[in-house]
Amino acid sequence: MNGPALYERPSASASWRIALPHSTAAVPVARALVRSALAELDHGADRDTAELLTAELVANAVEHTVGDTPIELVVEVLPGGCQVEVHDPDPMPPYELTWPGDKEPDVWDESGRGLLLIRTLSSSCGHRPTAAGKAVWFRLPAVPRRHPV
Repeated sequence: MNGPALYERPSASASWRIALPHSTAAVPVARALVRSALAELDHGADRDTAELLTAELVANAVEHTVGDTPIELVVEVLPGGCQVEVHDPDPMPPYELTWPGDKEPDVWDESGRGLLLIRTLSSSCGHRPTAAGKAVWFRLPAVPRRHPV
């Protein structure tokens, strides 16, 4: 290739895995970890979107599971983007993630938009069973970095 590259993607994958407390205090910790993971590699995934969607996944795991079993956050940075997973102890999948409901969220409701955001803003998303419950995930593509002119 002649001339400088428009952007370079990470040549190898990197991943972070952390256990978070089963409380709302886990949400800002998860956001900070995603921000740090993507910044450390100077990765081109949209950090703001990654933080927002991570916060939604962690908040859902805290709100919709019982007990005090820690929630696990897994951030994987790949050459083509990033994947974020949240593991929780509840085996019931969030069906609205892959099978959206027929009705739109009520504009006055304070909840009910998290999975819609994940479906809309991610390049792909889903859930899978794990030995201890389930993992809910989303992917974001790498995007070109903006270089000063």
